[in-house]
Amino acid sequence: MTREKISVALVDDDPKVRERFKASIEKHPDLAWLGEATCVREGKALALKTCPRVLLVDLGLPDGSGMEVIQEVSQKQPNTEIMVVSMFGDEGHVVQAIEAGASGYILKDTDDLSLAEHIIQLCDGGSPMSPMIARHLLKRMQATEVNTKRKLDTNSAAATLTRREMELLKLLARGYTYREVAEDLNVSSHTVNSHIKNLYRKLSVKTKNEAVFAATRQGILDMHELD
Repeated sequence: MTREKISVALVDDDPKVRERFKASIEKHPDLAWLGEATCVREGKALALKTCPRVLLVDLGLPDGSGMEVIQEVSQKQPNTEIMVVSMFGDEGHVVQAIEAGASGYILKDTDDLSLAEHIIQLCDGGSPMSPMIARHLLKRMQATEVNTKRKLDTNSAAATLTRREMELLKLLARGYTYREVAEDLNVSSHTVNSHIKNLYRKLSVKTKNEAVFAATRQGILDMHELD
């Protein structure tokens, strides 16, 4: 069965980046180019009009921050996966983008082949990130874990998570896609989606990365146990 092409749109003010990304996406058999925007205003309009499966967003835009695009699109169009493509790789920008609703974060120097692979991985339930970005997040989670090592009261989210939800949470923290989680737990994708919705509701989050961060901050998840 032929896979439906993944529609992609880009918000970036650099014409060279737009040209390179457009060419890369158009030549890939599994991707379809929907359009491009150069600023926050155009980016919001483009995303809400074309409803891309994946929206690539730069953070430094001429009329504001790409964070504005991420926040609005993630709220109004939850079926669109958002991935940051930026020159900024510092911890502050990464964490802020994820909290705003991005599920992936790569640097602009990512090669064309890797770009396509990251987009496909994003749609398969993954959270693609450049190696340097991943290291920032690991350091943050480890530091947070040390600072939040304390006993939780009986009303905490940990007390309400089921055994299966904890298993799923640990697999997500290891970088598993939803499909891989279903295979590992030997359950249907429908069952996985049901557990994920319950997990997100209990942790008051909207994305996989937010779930891992929240669980780590609250002491529910011990990253050292994942090794």
